[in-house]
Amino acid sequence: MDSMWLEIVLNAKSEELDDLCARLIANGVPGLAVEEEEEFRAFLEENRQYWDYVDDALLEQMKGVSRVKFYVTDDADGQKQLAGYLKGIDLPYTSVQLREYDWAHSWQKYYRPLSIGKKIYIIPEWERDTAQVPEGRTTLLMNPGLTFGTGSHASTQLCLEGIENYVVPGRPVLDLGCGSGILAVAALRLGASHATGVDIDPKAVDVAYENAALNGLGRDRCRFLAGNVLTDQSLVEELAQVQAPLVLANIVADVIIPLAPVVPRLLAEKGAFLCSGIIDSRGDEVAAALEKSGLKVIRRLEKNGWIALAATL
Repeated sequence: MDSMWLEIVLNAKSEELDDLCARLIANGVPGLAVEEEEEFRAFLEENRQYWDYVDDALLEQMKGVSRVKFYVTDDADGQKQLAGYLKGIDLPYTSVQLREYDWAHSWQKYYRPLSIGKKIYIIPEWERDTAQVPEGRTTLLMNPGLTFGTGSHASTQLCLEGIENYVVPGRPVLDLGCGSGILAVAALRLGASHATGVDIDPKAVDVAYENAALNGLGRDRCRFLAGNVLTDQSLVEELAQVQAPLVLANIVADVIIPLAPVVPRLLAEKGAFLCSGIIDSRGDEVAAALEKSGLKVIRRLEKNGWIALAATL
């Protein structure tokens, strides 16, 4: 029997949108979908056969408004998550109950083929036979399944662009907070010999393996684990054996800061630590935490209010 989910929808004016998304992600929301005003009007136009007119008051109400969506399970755990996600956010929301199948497939309309950096071209799995790949691009097939990470968010794009610069062909990569596995798979497609990923969400493990398989990458090339490197010292010791020249963390500032002292144990000599998911107002704070942990920040990338930092020992 399908599990039940709640689709949570908040409306935000265009000038409020970036701040709202940043606060939701900082509160732990693992993935968001955003519908712009133009999409609302396109929806009205495409479905005009179902109504004789649209209330002018509704059109005025939606002027300049975007809809932010995320999902929680429709149970006590989901309600607890929802309360945490909306902490400090004083906006009304609506919720719609969905079956698990509907939840998974409702995301598909937000994902389209996407060029990132100079090399990567991300293709949603359901468009693998129709997408036109630009010449010289390395393809990356993705299906988010029941977790998140498709390359559409600025923080993920910053990490993917960084991977182009810092991946070491023929050497391993370590991805902390791997989610859908998009960063690990991208590193492998760009020449890394092996990828190890870890995430606190057990669902991420299966999805990451599925995305690796979509790209022709077997378990001989990648390993995904469920666990928390901030609380599990035995896991840290296991990951430290990899000694990767590239360690990735596309999470949030509140996780990267306590993670910083752990990174030197995981990073190969002269390797690069690439972290993203940092709101621009907290970039200096994260950089200071990295420096305090013995890492030297060598590059700062910015996009749409988000920051990625590259650091080395």
